[in-house]
Amino acid sequence: MSNILTAVFVVAVIAFAVGVVLAAAAVIMAVPADKKAEAIREKLPGANCGACGFSGCDGYAKALAHGQAKLGLCSPGGQGVIDEIALIIDSDRVESVRKASVVHCSGNDCNTSKKVLYQGVESCMAANRLFGGMGECPYGCIGFGDCMASCEYGAINIDNGVADIDPELCRACGKCEDVCPKHLIRIEPVKTHAVVKCSNCEKGVFTKEACKVGCIGCMKCVKECENSAITIENFHAVIDTEKCSGCKKCVEVCPRNIITIIGT
Repeated sequence: MSNILTAVFVVAVIAFAVGVVLAAAAVIMAVPADKKAEAIREKLPGANCGACGFSGCDGYAKALAHGQAKLGLCSPGGQGVIDEIALIIDSDRVESVRKASVVHCSGNDCNTSKKVLYQGVESCMAANRLFGGMGECPYGCIGFGDCMASCEYGAINIDNGVADIDPELCRACGKCEDVCPKHLIRIEPVKTHAVVKCSNCEKGVFTKEACKVGCIGCMKCVKECENSAITIENFHAVIDTEKCSGCKKCVEVCPRNIITIIGT
C-alpha cells in the first residue's frame, strides 16, 4: 500500500510542477491582445468566405488593424460594416460597390436535353466527375444545387434545372462560385448591364445541337455595341460590366436571345 501511495504522491508532484511551468510559460510567452483587430473582428459578419482576399474574417481584421488592407473589401458586410470599421481605424468613409453572383447559363430543361439518365448522389461535383453532367451541353448547369446548399443567405434556387440567384438576397460571399464545378457563377456589380447567360465554348454548329439558346459567337452584339464592351472569347460573347451602359442594343440583335439586362 505504501508503494502505491508513494507512486500517487510522485505523480501528483510531477503534475503540479508541470502545471506551474505551463502557467508560467503562458504568462511569459503570451501574445498581447490586439484590441483594434478584435474590435474590427466583432463588426465583420463572420462569413469567413474569403471574398476580401484574406484567410477569413480574422485575417482581414488583423490586416485592417495594421494598415495592410483596404477598407470596403467585405462584400457580405455591406455599407453598414464599412462605416463602423472606418470609425475604429479612423479612416475616411468608403462607398461600397454592391455586388451579386450571376449564373451564366440558360440551359434549362426546356432549352437543352439530357444525354444520360443519372442515378447516384445528387451532387453537381459528383456528377461532373463521373461524366461531366447529364446535359447535352458540356458547359451547362448540372442543376443538383451544390451552390444552393453553400448559400447561407437563401439567395439561390434551382429553377427548371438551372440555378437562379436573387440579387437582393445575395451578399457576394463567393461560396457558390467556389463550389460550381462548371465555373458558371461569377460575382458582378449590381448595376444595369447586359449579361450573356451562356458559357459554352464550342463552335456555333455544336452549340446549336446542344442548346436552343446557346451563344454561337455570331459577332452581331460585338458590332452593335457602341462602348466596345463585348468581345468573343472561346466562341461565346463576354461583356465587360465596367464598359457596358445597359443600352439593350445587344439584346435586340442577338439571334439566340441569350443576352439579358439585369440590375434594372
